[in-house]
Amino acid sequence: MMSPDSPPLVSPSLPPSPTPSSPAPSSTSSSMPQQPSLPPTGEVMVLALGRRKQRVLIALSILPNLFLVFLLSSDPLLTLASPHHCHLPSPLVVNVSVPWERGGRPGEAGRPSQCQQYLNGSPPAVDCTAGWDYNVTEGLRNNIVTEWDLVCGQYWLVPVEEVCFILGVLTGCLGLGYAADRLGRSKALLTSLTLSVVFGVLVCVAPYPSVFIAMRFGLAAASAGVYLTLYLTRLELCEPGLRLLVTMLAGLLSVAGELLLLAVALGCQSWRALLGVGAAPLTLFLSYGIPGVFPESPRWLLLAGRSGDMSSFSERRNSSRDARDDESFTELDSEPSGYSRPRLSFPELFHSRNIWKNICVLGFTSFISHGISHCYSSFRGDVRGNAPSFYWTYLLSVCAGGGAWLLLWATVDRFGRRGILLLSMTMTGLASLILLGLMDYLSETAITVFSVLGLFSSQATASLCILFTAEIMPTVVRGMGVGVVLALGCVGRLSSPLMDLRNHYGYFLHHVVYSSLALLAVLSILLLPESKRKALPQTLADGEQYRRPPLGRRRRDNVPLLVTPNPET
Repeated sequence: MMSPDSPPLVSPSLPPSPTPSSPAPSSTSSSMPQQPSLPPTGEVMVLALGRRKQRVLIALSILPNLFLVFLLSSDPLLTLASPHHCHLPSPLVVNVSVPWERGGRPGEAGRPSQCQQYLNGSPPAVDCTAGWDYNVTEGLRNNIVTEWDLVCGQYWLVPVEEVCFILGVLTGCLGLGYAADRLGRSKALLTSLTLSVVFGVLVCVAPYPSVFIAMRFGLAAASAGVYLTLYLTRLELCEPGLRLLVTMLAGLLSVAGELLLLAVALGCQSWRALLGVGAAPLTLFLSYGIPGVFPESPRWLLLAGRSGDMSSFSERRNSSRDARDDESFTELDSEPSGYSRPRLSFPELFHSRNIWKNICVLGFTSFISHGISHCYSSFRGDVRGNAPSFYWTYLLSVCAGGGAWLLLWATVDRFGRRGILLLSMTMTGLASLILLGLMDYLSETAITVFSVLGLFSSQATASLCILFTAEIMPTVVRGMGVGVVLALGCVGRLSSPLMDLRNHYGYFLHHVVYSSLALLAVLSILLLPESKRKALPQTLADGEQYRRPPLGRRRRDNVPLLVTPNPET
């Protein structure tokens, strides 16, 4: 019990309430220090754009995918070889002037020779002397094979063109991915768009196969840079709950572009017009370089060190709850005049073991998924000798890609990136083992079903690998990380033209190797972290925090911060 002379108790954390007779303490005489304003984080910078501005920028980053497909996925139409035979004075003497060849595989029917003819209707047979006649029933009526007679002795130029194109994509992913991290997403995008337009025009007017191959290499590198920088910018404009939906919409637009590519090919029937249709719209996207139309990624700007006091940004944002929806909030609409490159310590990057581990696992998975996809597309033709039509193979691959995106959209946010990646790679390996082990006992229908299953799961794996990489790589090296994983996928794709060069001899061993590596990839996926509903890491230290959760601990999905620290805090 207090005595009358004892002073009143005062809370140690709150100042005493002013009595009505005493004036309230003024702000100038208050001795309490003000709370320091925290610098903005990546999520805050994105929300500061405003919902409407954010949606517009995301739509602008998705739209070019519709036309990039014309440059990145047109190789099957450009290099499709139609049935042909030596050019003869009269088509009525084909059976007399062209020798008959046996089938290359057991059970395969014979056919007229495609590379030899009789000079006077009698042996011996000699090579074609007056060119070739083509029986075009699928694809373009005039492609590079029919225009430059890339058949028989010149057929080797077709796989060389395909290899150079894939190497161009690989070069663009590595080089322009590094440029996107050092110079900025916007500058790398404009550089890639400009080069795509220039090389697109040069490809359309190429007079010789050698010039065409060289220009296609440059076009592939530039187009891959456009795809990569748009992917990075699009992902960095999204909050965690929106990333999968936006990526799925961009993937489905690419699927629509592949269907549009086939429709345009059937309409124009010329490879020059087809590539021109793809390159011409890219000139419109050069308007992204106009200040304020397509600004720099806010996450990259945060790392680059904007000019001015960063705390004023936070104070202005906190001054009103509706600041994020205010159209006059245009701090990020244009690139600041005084910024530098993001600071990257290469010794620190070299010692970031967790980041390198994630890149190696996802790169290896991308390599397997891209390489084994070709095995499913050609399996029935390799085993049975009766290859399906071009339209069937093309539409099957496109529909499998669209179905893969829909499956990822429905499951990845519910079950996690790592779990669905593990499931899709397991399905890929099982489909291969069933086809290889039971191919003598499977019917045509069963072979088609398991081939479609393997193609579907391999495309889902390849798509999810890129999204997974972009989410766990820190902003300072996100372009390089995604570029490395895409480049390793290109290395896997190199097996397709190399097998075509050997006329698919050794396809069984080729498929066995990829199937074995797929099972090894299943085990390596267990080493990956989970990025579902996590904020994108900014620095190398943030990226090192993304570690694999314990396998034995039961996760509380509604409290993700208890399992993996949030790199933004």
